[in-house]
Amino acid sequence: MSEKKVKVGVIGLGNMGSGHLSLISQIPEMELAACCDILPERAEKYGKQYAVPYFTDADELIKSGLVEAVTIAVPHYSHTPIAISALNHNLHVLTEKPVGVHKNDVLKMIQAHKEHPDRVFAAMFQMRLTPIYIKLRELIQQGAFGKIMRINWIVTSWFRSQAYYDSGTWRATWKGEGGGVLLNQSPHHIDLFQWLFGMPSTVHANCAIGKYHRIEVEDEVTAFFEYPDGKTAVFITSTGEAPGTNRLEITCDRGRVVVENDKIEFLRNEITTTDFREHTDVLFGFPPYWVVTIPTQPDPGPGHKGILENFASAILHGTELIAHAEEGLNSVELANAMLYSSLTHSDVKLPLDGDAFWAKLQELIEHSSFQKTEGKNMTAGDDFSKSFAN
Repeated sequence: MSEKKVKVGVIGLGNMGSGHLSLISQIPEMELAACCDILPERAEKYGKQYAVPYFTDADELIKSGLVEAVTIAVPHYSHTPIAISALNHNLHVLTEKPVGVHKNDVLKMIQAHKEHPDRVFAAMFQMRLTPIYIKLRELIQQGAFGKIMRINWIVTSWFRSQAYYDSGTWRATWKGEGGGVLLNQSPHHIDLFQWLFGMPSTVHANCAIGKYHRIEVEDEVTAFFEYPDGKTAVFITSTGEAPGTNRLEITCDRGRVVVENDKIEFLRNEITTTDFREHTDVLFGFPPYWVVTIPTQPDPGPGHKGILENFASAILHGTELIAHAEEGLNSVELANAMLYSSLTHSDVKLPLDGDAFWAKLQELIEHSSFQKTEGKNMTAGDDFSKSFAN
């Protein structure tokens, strides 16, 4: 192994960023060289704890000459200007999810990277390292399930209390966060969705605004996707259900695949559905099937640490990235399309019109009557989306 280490600065020292500090300190090919947070007391705390220079301004850290790379773990809107500044100063960049709030912001980041193609630009999509999803993707790409006809993924295991939303003034606001469950909790599963099945051609969604919480953004989503090859999909997510569910069901020509409780179960038809349908004389039956449990590693994988190790290896050795930041455009575009469909009560064709979505988001910000005062938000159930329907 090379003795060279990547000198890294961590920007944003909240829940995620402070975790980056700890993990980087454990990675042989990384050296924590600086940290930054807008809160002086937090920057000082972690700077002293890890014995590194600390900053309260991201640009000062970026221009300091102390680091070769940065990780970004700040409120969503700030991902874009910080990443662009870092790339323009010839630094490598790893950004937390979502890569950006809206499609146009992500396109700006991609353009900055195109102007500095020798820099590594990565995204923190650590769920791509989960063994069960790696195995599932391999099987899909191998054609083991035959033609996929329908996908149904229910991800409601993201329960959040009102206290969680009240813990930060930027949380769950259009101006501060740019969305709710689609941008904060579900980006990993939306990324996995497109990583496994590709991008749909049409999106239709219903996003409930403040259904379970006193917030102005979506906390429940039911979406329907159509694909160019004829398959359809349903994606359901929420932060208001307990106990939640994480169940992925894939209907395919070879039978049915269920991913739940850390296992893949394949109800495999002895002959394909198509062959049975077209050639059987049976009026009401269906093909016999086997119940097959596909072996996978039960552990969650290396997670955030694995992405950080891969980031360092890409910088030092040219290793292929697990998640290029450019690929983060897909999950942001899907999230934007779901919200835009709900706000406009319409089907949304992809690629999404980024300018139209940005204009709608600006309306939401400008017309917001939401205030956080002494921990109390607006009344749960207020439907702000009605004011902005076309």
